[in-house]
Amino acid sequence: MNRMSRRKFSSRVAALAAGALLPPRASSAAPGIVTRPIPSSGERVPAVGLGTARVFDVGDDPRERARLAEVLRDLVAGGGSIVDTATSYGSAEAVVGDLVARAGLRKRVFIATKLEDADAEELRGSLARLRTAQVDLLQLHNVRDPRRDLGPFRAWKRAGACRYVGITSTFERDYPALEAVLTRERPDFIEIGYSIDNREAEKRLLPLAAQTGAAVLTALPFGRGRLFRAVRGRALPDWATEFDAGNWAQFFLKFLLGNPAVTAAIPGTANPAHMIDNLGAMRGRLPDAAQRRRMVALIDSL
Repeated sequence: MNRMSRRKFSSRVAALAAGALLPPRASSAAPGIVTRPIPSSGERVPAVGLGTARVFDVGDDPRERARLAEVLRDLVAGGGSIVDTATSYGSAEAVVGDLVARAGLRKRVFIATKLEDADAEELRGSLARLRTAQVDLLQLHNVRDPRRDLGPFRAWKRAGACRYVGITSTFERDYPALEAVLTRERPDFIEIGYSIDNREAEKRLLPLAAQTGAAVLTALPFGRGRLFRAVRGRALPDWATEFDAGNWAQFFLKFLLGNPAVTAAIPGTANPAHMIDNLGAMRGRLPDAAQRRRMVALIDSL
């Protein structure tokens, strides 16, 4: 995409913003749930959201869409707001955009999406599929090059196409590149893979995010399903009641939220009952450092 095309696109987005066509930001979270501040603005967001990779890639299937519509309604009704998607998630962006629009939920959800490159055409398509003139968070997906420049993303932010910019990777081999870009570019957000059985991010990325003032979204909080397989048939330990975990999903999510560097966990689901269970991790007490060590010891022993 040449520079002139990008300038034209930025002008178009700015005109939309000036015409008050952009939706207002998501509504305040429900009382009694854990929220975390976005360091660059102080805006608070609910600490559990919804990931859409694979689970929202359902195309026009009416039965699947009906179930996903219920998931979105339960997300909002339960006090959540973050919906994380990407241009590379098949039909997920279009499904999210259509279901959010049909339910009139745009003012109540915090939409985060990801581009594979700093490409104005890719952004145009993303906004069209999501049926919005502005996303809340626009991220550069799967950063591999430590020299990546977020200049175009900041320009789109100034033009009104997004409210925050970020970078992502769930691949440990790319964490050095992510660290370099995070240190130099200081984005508003990073999104990383982090779970109780995958704690590599604790060593450098989470401290660096806190140091640079980046909010942290944690993808794959259930370890791509590994964690549920590990505890299948096992009862939740009695001491999980000390931090109000009522099931294994809440146990795993509360471990993450017990780390103050985590802004929000974004487990993916297409099951309304699982959405409600996940949101329960935002309620009640969170584990302290000693309890989190006990949680790790239990999972590492399986």
